[in-house]
Amino acid sequence: MSVTTEVEELYSVIEESARLLDVACSRDKVWPILTVYGDALAHATPVAFRVATGMRHVGDLDCRFVTHPKDRDPYPAALSNGLTAETDHPVGALLSDIRGRCAIDTHGIDFGVVGGFKKVYSVFTPDDLQELSKLADIPSMPRSLAENFNFFARHGLDERVGAIAIDYPHRTVNVYFNEVPAECFESKTVVPMLREIGLPEPSEQMLKLGQEAFGLYVTLSWDSSKIERFCFGVTTTDLTTLPVRIEPEIEQFVKSVRHGDGDRKFVYGVASSPEGEYYKLESHLKWKPGTVDFI
Repeated sequence: MSVTTEVEELYSVIEESARLLDVACSRDKVWPILTVYGDALAHATPVAFRVATGMRHVGDLDCRFVTHPKDRDPYPAALSNGLTAETDHPVGALLSDIRGRCAIDTHGIDFGVVGGFKKVYSVFTPDDLQELSKLADIPSMPRSLAENFNFFARHGLDERVGAIAIDYPHRTVNVYFNEVPAECFESKTVVPMLREIGLPEPSEQMLKLGQEAFGLYVTLSWDSSKIERFCFGVTTTDLTTLPVRIEPEIEQFVKSVRHGDGDRKFVYGVASSPEGEYYKLESHLKWKPGTVDFI
């Protein structure tokens, strides 16, 4: 299948999904992103759509897919094609600095049909999870990673970084932890963890999801020493098996969004932020066993 056909097919699915969700889909916003990375689409697994509750996320539909080849840095392509603006901020140097110090297995990108190009994901090889101290020493990394090192180390997370996501418009970084110690998902641990980093007391729904979680991530920025968000993710092929009520706007997303052949796959997440909790659902259009899950 040609690159043009792959781009046209994915754009058609995005446009249809956005329309069913009453999200304004602009071809001028989406088409350039798909064409820049179009050669990746034939091989990209996963390809996923995501919606979230909370004011920051309302009215957009996000799409994520892996870029190929894995040794190609996707950020220069975004810059040279006007998908994101040049900047002297450290966010613009971080991906290059990570690539210079760590072995990256794959990259992915994330964009919104309204918000445009947002993130680049750098995924490390599963048998070579990165040390926090190594990442914290990167000059362009937010200092909040180093400043919270003791918190992460006390909970057994210091050598378990599986991926980094860089959000260019919001100038934040997500740090994803794999092979997380089981106690990090237990209520008796989650409550004091969130209290220590100054986030609200978790709801019963968040605590129940934690018991089913496969991993967690935190969000950091260059503007604060605090951990800005703390998120659990749960994978399932059947949302009715989750131990929580699904939000109405997410139920509408599930009914509307296109999915591939065979079993559906979802990643459901809850994030704690200073403004309160919000929920996200990622539905996979294409996936295969063994691919890395995010939310």
